[in-house]
Amino acid sequence: LFALSTLLILIFLFALKIDLVEGAVSLMGFERTTHHINIQRFVNTSYSWVSVFLYIWGTFLAIFASSGLIPSVLEPGRIALLLSKPVTRQKLLMGRYAGNVLVVALNHVYLICSIWIVIGLKTGIWGWRFLMAVPASLFIFAVLLCVVVLVGVISESAALAVMVPVALMLISALLAQRAIVIKLLSSDWSRNLWTTLYWIVPKVYDLAQAMKLYIVYDFNVDWLTPVWTSGVFGLVMLSTALYVFQKRDY
Repeated sequence: LFALSTLLILIFLFALKIDLVEGAVSLMGFERTTHHINIQRFVNTSYSWVSVFLYIWGTFLAIFASSGLIPSVLEPGRIALLLSKPVTRQKLLMGRYAGNVLVVALNHVYLICSIWIVIGLKTGIWGWRFLMAVPASLFIFAVLLCVVVLVGVISESAALAVMVPVALMLISALLAQRAIVIKLLSSDWSRNLWTTLYWIVPKVYDLAQAMKLYIVYDFNVDWLTPVWTSGVFGLVMLSTALYVFQKRDY
């Protein structure tokens, strides 16, 4: 993760070394029309790209890297050794969870703050809202990591520990289109089912949209709904994982 973050930072450093008129604008998808560039638009576009990349692909890569978090602990011999020590099962599981979140948090801070400083020094524009990408991305990762922990405890499979949270990310994007889909559904039960699933599944897509609108356009967005619903989901998943891990005989 840190290697990929460093690579992305180096790409930004290289891109911003190019003449801002001749190179950076076309790199960001804008056509050169005059020698004057809307620097603010360039900065906002950069922030948008990086925040979305970190939120989606950064979360996916972090989940992939965390897939062996629990299965590696439950390997025969290792779990017996760990359980023989004077550490409760809850502390053991929560220690693995908290340590993983801390590592990803350090990576997010490193990537976002580095790019923020690079763009700020180059353009003279310091967009403080861009830093909101750190807590937003870290929060949704922490929620999905709860799913990784639960699936890992139940199945002891690293593959399933990746597939289930990634599937939730994709399902979240579909369920978020409920305003459109509900109009297309013909029965009440199907509309109620879609709405129920929407409120149960963590709001990965909704939080991404809120983050983008806030960072790029400074809109007054609804943070509370996606945060509390996703937080409750994560708490239920982690609590269930702790219960199963406590009761299971190894």
